[in-house]
Amino acid sequence: IRVIAMTGDAPDTAMAVAQQIGLQVDKVIIGSEIDDSTDSDLCTVLQKNVLFARTVPEDKYRIVKCLQAQQHLVAMTGDGVNDAPALKQADIGIAMGIRGTDVARGAADIVLTDDNFATIVAAIKEGRRQYTNIRKFVHFLIAHNFGEVIAILTNIIMGGPLILLPVQILWVNLTTDSVTALALSLEKAENNVMSEPPRQPDTPLIPRKAAILLLIYGVYVGLSAIALYQLYLDSSYALANSVAFTTIVISAQVLVLNFRHLNGPVSKIGWFSNPWLLGALASMTGVQLCALYIPALQNALHTVPLSWSNWGLIIITLLPLFIGPEILKIAKERRAK
Repeated sequence: IRVIAMTGDAPDTAMAVAQQIGLQVDKVIIGSEIDDSTDSDLCTVLQKNVLFARTVPEDKYRIVKCLQAQQHLVAMTGDGVNDAPALKQADIGIAMGIRGTDVARGAADIVLTDDNFATIVAAIKEGRRQYTNIRKFVHFLIAHNFGEVIAILTNIIMGGPLILLPVQILWVNLTTDSVTALALSLEKAENNVMSEPPRQPDTPLIPRKAAILLLIYGVYVGLSAIALYQLYLDSSYALANSVAFTTIVISAQVLVLNFRHLNGPVSKIGWFSNPWLLGALASMTGVQLCALYIPALQNALHTVPLSWSNWGLIIITLLPLFIGPEILKIAKERRAK
């Protein structure tokens, strides 16, 4: 994120302030020089470390327009009437809440209640955290629900009894998936969140590479459930159905770990950094145990108890769902270093 100072103050005053706050400035440009410059010249100047002094509202407006012409996302801060045109033109106008005029606050998108520049930095970090967590939330739900769809459609094509009963699908979607996804949305900000470039407004929520990855995850979840279902179907439909049902539920608890950090291994964000997610994993696994071993829930969900060998096979089948991507992320990170 690049900071450019524009002020109506004298050049010497502006330069002194820039030096005090550690802003790197190679050249000071005053308003009269901006008037004599074409838009092309101004855009060229803006590629350097410049500071603008003795500026008027028209100058600030032109500077914002030139930055936008270079495909930059521009946030403009100001407090006076003369800042209003630039505040309105900027992608994000930020007015001062204490010293700011009514005109500036009216033209802005955001009003900074404490007039503290550091608050803008904190807001950017929090905004990026929330957007990243929304992506994680959506990607996880799409991948896992696609796995359910794969399992159900494959079973229909094969012509067997229902792999999941309607009440079981409702249980998965309203109970285990939802709680786990909500806990995922509470992840803390990733360590490199402030070193990433700003996201362009037209960036899709699910890029092409991510869509392919979600497809792979979904296919693995779906085929794992159908494979275990077919394995037990000849001996007992109730057992095969309970195994497939549990595989779908536990796969969500395993799959969610892959989305804690979209580009790196879990260790990069910390295994215990999100206690809400750990609580969700434990509680949702416990809820599924209740569905299998409590008679009232057995009758409601049409399940039967699973043996240790059944659980072992489910866990062995689903472990590659997390271990495989984790190894690839670690290898990718080492190559980058």
